[in-house]
Amino acid sequence: MTKIDPSLYLNNQQSTTGPGSNTLGKDAFLKILMAQIQNQSPLDPMKDKEFIAQMTQFSSLEQMTNLSQSMQEFMRSQQMTPVVKYSGLIGKEVTYPVRNEETGFTEEYRTGTVQAVSQKNGETKLVLKNGQSVNVYDITKVSQKMTEE
Repeated sequence: MTKIDPSLYLNNQQSTTGPGSNTLGKDAFLKILMAQIQNQSPLDPMKDKEFIAQMTQFSSLEQMTNLSQSMQEFMRSQQMTPVVKYSGLIGKEVTYPVRNEETGFTEEYRTGTVQAVSQKNGETKLVLKNGQSVNVYDITKVSQKMTEE
């Protein structure tokens, strides 16, 4: 019985994405195609169908690359930092739940005026004028401040 070399197992294979990968990029594809055209035999030139198929593959690859780049740019433009996103709440009055530490249930709701927005360790918090910090996801109501505190 022949044993299979463990280095050939799928989970032991190196990743083929990223720098230094073995995947064929559009520049490499175009270089290979140009070399193939330049070095073809005059007695047996590349068939039109083969050439058209390869050009179609190249065109598809280029369109996918452009689409990928456009999507990455779009995603970057849509990602506003949370501090900027929630800065419109400064000066607004927010309502938030106060939970019982033992039970975890909401016992009451409090209101406070947002003085600042802070972000630390991936959490965005509203800093209220009373000095308390409230997670933006805990806010249940936002309203225009009616009276000065």
